[in-house]
Amino acid sequence: MIEFVLFLGLCFVLGGLAVASNPSPYYAVLGLVVAAVAGCGWLVSLGVPFISLVLVMVYLGGILVVFVYSVSLAADPYPEAWGSWNVVGYGFGMG
Repeated sequence: MIEFVLFLGLCFVLGGLAVASNPSPYYAVLGLVVAAVAGCGWLVSLGVPFISLVLVMVYLGGILVVFVYSVSLAADPYPEAWGSWNVVGYGFGMG
């Protein structure tokens, strides 16, 4: 069980790093979803499943609203992905 909790913690940190280091909203929203699911999984492992369920519904609903808004404003035909050098530099800087 401890390995699973550590895996969720690692997913939470990597999801936050993916959000902070990526300038494109298309790929950053994936990091937000990973961080939200990992955080809620961690809460379930602590024994508070109702709070985790409410947090998933409210937080992911908010994420989707912000994602749709930012995608409509950005409208990049060629967004920067995680493999580009600018994003890798941001990741090392945040790490």
